[in-house]
Amino acid sequence: MTTATLSETKTGRGNIAALMTALLAACVAFQLNASMLSPALVTMGEELKADQAVIGLSQTWFFTAAALFSLFLPRLSDIVGRKKVLVGMMLLMAVGSVIAALAPDITWLFVGRVIQGVSGPTVPLCLIMLRSAVSNPRKYGTLMGLITAVNGGVAGVDSFVGGYFAEHYGFRSIFWLMVVLAVAATALIMFLASESKPAAGTRMDWLGVFFIVVAVGALLTALNEGSKLVASFDSGTLMLSLALVLVSAVAFFAFWRTEQRAAQPMVETVHLRQRSTWAPLLTTTLTMTGIFAVINGIVPAYVQAASPGFGVGPTEMSLIILTPYALLGWVVGPLSGKLAPVLGYTKVLRIGLLGSIAALAVIAFLGLHSLPMMIAGTVLLGIMYAGTVNIMLNGLGVVLSPAGNPGFLPGMNAGAFNLGAGLSFLILPAVLVATSALGDATASYLTVVVVGLALTVAAFAASLLIPKPVEAEVAA
Repeated sequence: MTTATLSETKTGRGNIAALMTALLAACVAFQLNASMLSPALVTMGEELKADQAVIGLSQTWFFTAAALFSLFLPRLSDIVGRKKVLVGMMLLMAVGSVIAALAPDITWLFVGRVIQGVSGPTVPLCLIMLRSAVSNPRKYGTLMGLITAVNGGVAGVDSFVGGYFAEHYGFRSIFWLMVVLAVAATALIMFLASESKPAAGTRMDWLGVFFIVVAVGALLTALNEGSKLVASFDSGTLMLSLALVLVSAVAFFAFWRTEQRAAQPMVETVHLRQRSTWAPLLTTTLTMTGIFAVINGIVPAYVQAASPGFGVGPTEMSLIILTPYALLGWVVGPLSGKLAPVLGYTKVLRIGLLGSIAALAVIAFLGLHSLPMMIAGTVLLGIMYAGTVNIMLNGLGVVLSPAGNPGFLPGMNAGAFNLGAGLSFLILPAVLVATSALGDATASYLTVVVVGLALTVAAFAASLLIPKPVEAEVAA
């Protein structure tokens, strides 16, 4: 009998409901923490007397911190306790929110956002805790879909609430709301979740943690710096980006050597060579690179542009583009999670990727000339990417993780999500700027979406290499 089975034996239906309440509270608190500020950035700049470029950096620092903490906190939770680590993450989210709410200037806002970034691995850690409590593949798939659907946005409510609070009460009110949500999530986890630490007694490989954090941190910073070259070329920025890429490569080599020599490594290098590790990480990175900037940057910009777009206002754009996209992801997520153990995780992932490719084709070849077709394309993307691909990629990170190190792959996969998002906002805007010199704005947007489509096709090809998570699926 496995550890998961033993845990399931001790867990009744009421306890599963209680655990889900706690985990969903944590995921909602994190997602609102990540997305509710987007419509409030202009207000933040006005109240803190800072330009939008600097305010935007506070978001960049938050997501960078979230990516870095995601690399090792799931593994640490295996050793010291998952409930303990999740509670600590929620408390630090609350502390960071208080600091940001009271921030007298932009510096303290940055401090608060970085501390909030400790909550980065909330979703993968919740999925790990759920898997240790639920051994039934069908039940786990459905509940996994429900939790992971939150990661695509809280049914579009997050942006609306953030904009409303910023407009009527100022940006600080949003952070105070975050404090309330984080404290509530902390209380629910403390009282409703049970503790599990499968690697108790293992020593944490802090030297390995140091090198992998430096490697990924340098690479993410290089991408952020490189994105500035899209607006204007600067030799100093280019040299800094290249230097950071070199630092990242050296740090990753040091990480590899450290893991080979460590008595209790953060991850065994044999796992890094397996298809069950690098294939899902490659698929996640390529998928995010191809889709993330399209739906979160390119399409909203085009719809709002007077020429060649449709001249739609920001509020109306959110209602017809972003809200349906997020809402459908929320609705479809549990369904795709329920189908995964029956049809197969990899099969559902590939169906979602093919649907995402079709959605991008609709946006590129029909949506740029017709607002109804643009809406149809983003609706299809909400179903196929937000409600299917995103769910499967998060789920595969958990069910394919090595039995002796369950926190390893979910953490690395969270890093792949952030890396892909950074690459997306580096590559696609660069293509837009480069092609805009040709003088045909519509053709520039068409080229950008086609590049995103090609990257998503590459993600589908990479997904063919992902092995089936047999133990997480129901036998035919």
